[in-house]
Amino acid sequence: MYAVIKTGGKQYKVKAGDTLRVERLGAEKGASVSFDEVLLVGGETPRIGTPLVAGASVSAEVLGEERGDKVIVFKARRRKNSRRKAGHRQTYTAVKITGIKG
Repeated sequence: MYAVIKTGGKQYKVKAGDTLRVERLGAEKGASVSFDEVLLVGGETPRIGTPLVAGASVSAEVLGEERGDKVIVFKARRRKNSRRKAGHRQTYTAVKITGIKG
């Protein structure tokens, strides 16, 4: 059985036992979280939501927080001697999917 969930503005296809990085949730390590925005529950007879599947949820355990690679943002204007350089590192939460209900 698998499911498609939506969190942090992105969609993820998950099944029990998967480990994935999602946008920062703000939960502590070892905590249990539930994703209620389930778009699809697959299996023998898939259930497709309009837009969400009623009564479906995906539970997960928080493994910790990580930071992604640094992304350099560089802006320059031609012939103006105007340059700007900045960097950004996104914070992610690593979760392990423990079960799919629905």
